[in-house]
Amino acid sequence: MFHLAQLNIAKTLAPMESEQLKDFVDGLDPVNEKAETTPGFVWRLKDVSGNATNIVAFDDPDILINMSVWETLESLKQFMFNTHHIDFLKRKKEWFKPMEQANYVLWWVPIGHEPTILEAMARLEYLRQHGETSHAFSFKKTFAAEDH
Repeated sequence: MFHLAQLNIAKTLAPMESEQLKDFVDGLDPVNEKAETTPGFVWRLKDVSGNATNIVAFDDPDILINMSVWETLESLKQFMFNTHHIDFLKRKKEWFKPMEQANYVLWWVPIGHEPTILEAMARLEYLRQHGETSHAFSFKKTFAAEDH
């Protein structure tokens, strides 16, 4: 009855076309392709370029947004931690500024629902204000879809 949605944001340390972000930018297409071929992948936010780096969701254009939907929490974890994506997680300090507040959120959506950016940002803000609940949570304390 439900799929898992995720939003994560990151503030770049340099412009996207900079040498500092070259490895990150060069890896976007392969990582996105891997996501889309990982079992359990449902949907991801993207523009005509095939990624979401040109989508401005905040007043600060240096904040990148990534959003996707997965069949299960396990399928998202499989992609994040057991594919080439983990290499990018390990290097995030080279490309992105640390954030003082939560920079990602998970929540359950009805099957077939593609969350909007406003919906996702509201979930992130809810997590920041209220902590982990079945409405908005992180990997630190997950909730089953049935608890939604």
